Amino acid sequence: MAVVKVTRENFENEVIKSDKPVLVDFNADWCGPCKMLAPVLEEIAGSRDDVKIVSINVDDEDILAEDYGVSSIPCLVVVKDGKEVKRSVGFRGKDAVLEMLR
Repeated sequence: MAVVKVTRENFENEVIKSDKPVLVDFNADWCGPCKMLAPVLEEIAGSRDDVKIVSINVDDEDILAEDYGVSSIPCLVVVKDGKEVKRSVGFRGKDAVLEMLR
């Protein structure tokens, strides 16, 4: 499964109503650490079908970022059953991201 681009229009279906845990990546095109994290998330998304990984561009979706209190990026939020259960700010390597999904 690939990383899914999420907007306000599909956020509820892709994240809140997901039948599996969702790792939400709040990012921006200009963010260096976000660019470093993107291939890590793509690799995890390609190797795991028990979780969904989605990407939200904070410049395009500032209301979603505000709703989740995102003030620094990259910001990773794990959502299970429609509720936030974990959060991490800043670049994380593959092992740290996988640990968030446990």
